[in-house]
Amino acid sequence: MGRIEEAVRSTVTRVVRRELRSTVAPLARDVRELKRVASSLSRSVASLGKAIGEQVRAAEAQRARLEAPEEEVKAARMSPRLIRKLRARLKLTQGGLAVILGVSSASVFAWESGRSAPRGGNRAALVALRKLGRRDVKRILAEKAQAAPAKKPAPAKAKRAKPRRKPVKRAKRRAKKK
Repeated sequence: MGRIEEAVRSTVTRVVRRELRSTVAPLARDVRELKRVASSLSRSVASLGKAIGEQVRAAEAQRARLEAPEEEVKAARMSPRLIRKLRARLKLTQGGLAVILGVSSASVFAWESGRSAPRGGNRAALVALRKLGRRDVKRILAEKAQAAPAKKPAPAKAKRAKPRRKPVKRAKRRAKKK
């Protein structure tokens, strides 16, 4: 009886394995194909995300660039008082206006005091600023502050314990020693 049982068990096991293989093999092929497709889609999404990021950065750079039509720039009046009023209307400090325009705060001071006048791209940027409101200017200022890396303060110089001696010629030193 043991031999018949063993023969039936081995036959059933063999038949079940064959059936499983015939059922599972196509499924395994499908799973491999789906994994390839998923990997391909993942790469596509990553490349599209990269492209979108580049386009967003380009759009932000375009928005941050202050430009006005050339005719408008030529026709615009630019007096120290008008520059001061523009800055006051936008609630900006001289330093804030300087950051937005990409110049030094000393330049803004010189424009407002009448020592010099904005020229070229700075004049165009000031004309473009006239059309913007406080929110837009604050956004541009925040973007510029975020884009600019924080400056590290200069390390403090160590003080010397002894005051520096003036160089004396050797002959004079030898004469003092004797």
